[in-house]
Amino acid sequence: MKLKTALLAIAVLLALPPMIHAQEQSIPRPKILGVSHAALYCTNLDASRAFFKDYLGFDEPYSANNPDGTLKLTWIKINDLQQIELFPAKNPDDDRLYQVALITDNCEAMRQYLKSKGWKTPDKPVGTGQIGNRNLSVKDPDGHIIEFVEYVGTSWTLKDKGRHMPATRISPRIRHIGFKVADLAASLHFYKDILGCEETWRGSRDNKLLSWVNIRLPDCDEYLELMLYGGPEPKASALGTMNHICLEVPDIQAAYNTLQKRTLPEACKLPTSAPKTGINGKRQINAYDPEGTRIEIMEPNTHDGNPVPSSDAPLPIPDKLKK
Repeated sequence: MKLKTALLAIAVLLALPPMIHAQEQSIPRPKILGVSHAALYCTNLDASRAFFKDYLGFDEPYSANNPDGTLKLTWIKINDLQQIELFPAKNPDDDRLYQVALITDNCEAMRQYLKSKGWKTPDKPVGTGQIGNRNLSVKDPDGHIIEFVEYVGTSWTLKDKGRHMPATRISPRIRHIGFKVADLAASLHFYKDILGCEETWRGSRDNKLLSWVNIRLPDCDEYLELMLYGGPEPKASALGTMNHICLEVPDIQAAYNTLQKRTLPEACKLPTSAPKTGINGKRQINAYDPEGTRIEIMEPNTHDGNPVPSSDAPLPIPDKLKK
């Protein structure tokens, strides 16, 4: 008996160093400092440029070409850290939202962190991209490409600091990006449990089924809006409304008055809406680019300064999740 007890004690002691070592090697999550960009597919780049530049008043600081000289993508600058990227559409029927990008302070550490959490990541260490930043792309539970961007001092982005931000800009900032989500539980596991986002609000269009869930990024006040749906997969026309970019303005009426003086490109099939108070209590308007993607322009605070309570409506169930 004494021999068995001694052997058991030795086995426990031998097991301790690996356990302690494993704890010491746990990988902390790098910071997520905000929204970097949304990337959109465009079938008519000239029309999209006219919408974002002539109508919304932003500038186009630089573009990148493919090896054969054709356009790979171009950038619409919102501010020194945020952009909208425009890519030529490869397929007219593709979802117009190509990717959502978040700013991190360490892309390689993010790769290792996500890998430690069991998330599929590239096998190779993060390198430097075409314009000098470090980029890491993974897919969320719905298959959306989520890119992490680490800005590097020699990159085109930081070299352009303080430039290409004309007074004509309708907004100085992207406050959130919204996109379609089928399985809310799976998305919350990725965005909350793994990435460290915090749920802040739930909303419903009709008080019968839940429509949106807002989750704030962990190290800033910008957020993602998870757009829920039930029944069949949304058609392309509905995706343009669900997948959206929110630009923040201090005064929605002033922004609307400014846009009323500008010419909406003929390729834009939907007019810009008049100011209204949304279900979240914030005053807003909606403009639609030539591809039908919604650009939500919204004030940062509720119209009366009081928060709107979260909805407790039940979740909608997409057909593909029904048993």
